[in-house]
Amino acid sequence: MYSNELVMNLRDSPGHWDIFTRKEEYNSSEIDKHERFTPIKNNYKSILEPSVSKYLIEKGMENEYPDGKKFAVCLSHDIDDIVPPAKHSLLSSLYCMKNFDLKSLKEQVSWKNKGLKASPYLNFREIMELEQKYDAKSSFYFIAAEEDPVRFRYNVEDIEDELSEIVDNGFEVGLHGGYYTYNNLETIEKEKERLEKTLGKKVIGYRNHYLRFKVPDTWELLAKAGFKYDTTLGYSEIPGFRNGMCHPFKPYNLNTDKECNILEIPLILMDGSLLSYSKSFKEAWQYSKDIIDTVEKYNGVISILWHNTAFNCPFREDRKRLYEKILQYCYEKNAWMTSSDEVYKWWKHDSQINSR
Repeated sequence: MYSNELVMNLRDSPGHWDIFTRKEEYNSSEIDKHERFTPIKNNYKSILEPSVSKYLIEKGMENEYPDGKKFAVCLSHDIDDIVPPAKHSLLSSLYCMKNFDLKSLKEQVSWKNKGLKASPYLNFREIMELEQKYDAKSSFYFIAAEEDPVRFRYNVEDIEDELSEIVDNGFEVGLHGGYYTYNNLETIEKEKERLEKTLGKKVIGYRNHYLRFKVPDTWELLAKAGFKYDTTLGYSEIPGFRNGMCHPFKPYNLNTDKECNILEIPLILMDGSLLSYSKSFKEAWQYSKDIIDTVEKYNGVISILWHNTAFNCPFREDRKRLYEKILQYCYEKNAWMTSSDEVYKWWKHDSQINSR
């Protein structure tokens, strides 16, 4: 497993050390309208190669997973909406009419008469049943923020029963930090407390809305707020390995010259970025397959984000179809497909054993 000794090996290779620590992101001007670091397009090819994990494997890093499985798949869902926004309803209706699917059209229109519980985006049970079909489970990250730049999202208190059902089935509930949350400790703590009060238990996992993140500040703030792991570190426009890692790791703060007291499970594959980066479903599947094969090769952990809005959404049927194809492929490869908190617990336990 990743250890302090391996960090020293990285220091011996300045190129890998800089990628691992994300040195170029410190005070970088390469940011988009959401203040996220953006990679240069001619570097896209290198992002698809986990160069740092490869280096660490060559230096002796070994990884083990439950039941002797060769690699792990960390599944998760960001719950941005629990009811379809007006644009989604319109596009779904047009899609149904175009395909003469009157049954689905009726479902898209009539649910409002039945109330919130009938919303097509309140689909957590369906997602869990799909994953259980492939002996998998996942993490669901919920918003507890009061502000959003686009629209009001939802009150997490309104879905207390659904949160309980997720946990009762052995899946995880974590915090999906609000758009304005990633650089504000007080807001992080406030949202964490609100979600925990609704859930009735502590939450240990985090991913920020829009993948807004500042290296290394956000890691330090999350650690102070009591989070055990983060899984935000990825790109919104492209799949791949942002810091060359296909393994969980303790981030390193170049300002303090110390490790951050939090585990990062880097985000590698996300539905939106994958399908926008690809020119077709076939190409999206090929990228997915290649990345999964790469992570397997290095006995790594591939973190996958699939929004709940990819399910029960007629104009996004390709996303649901691609997700199940990924699940089936990983299942056939005998991967350990699990939630982020289980990956954290395993990584922590195994690291403690190997450090004795």
